Amino acid sequence: MSELTANVEHNFAAHPQEKSYFDGGLIQYIGWSILGGLVTVCTLGICYPWAITMILGWKTRHTVINGRRLQFTGSAVGWFGNWIKWWFLCLITLGIYSFWLFIAMEKWKTKHTSFAN
Repeated sequence: MSELTANVEHNFAAHPQEKSYFDGGLIQYIGWSILGGLVTVCTLGICYPWAITMILGWKTRHTVINGRRLQFTGSAVGWFGNWIKWWFLCLITLGIYSFWLFIAMEKWKTKHTSFAN
């Protein structure tokens, strides 16, 4: 057996895998989505970053990875700054930046997600 294989087997034995799960409910998700949509529409899109961070917070609070619950530390103000920057980049590149927008958003979400416990 190679040293790498032995090392991997040792790491799995030393850290038993605990369950990963999502404990949010459909009714909660629908409620948060409706609230986010209403806030976005009523503010003509200005509070869209708040709606996004609210829903991301709900999703991460209900996600457990290997027995450890996640938390979302991003803020609507932080998302708003990036949102303006991303819209500007899409505008000046005639939409070309939109191909990278999904990745930029995922990087921001991941940067602000950590283990709560």
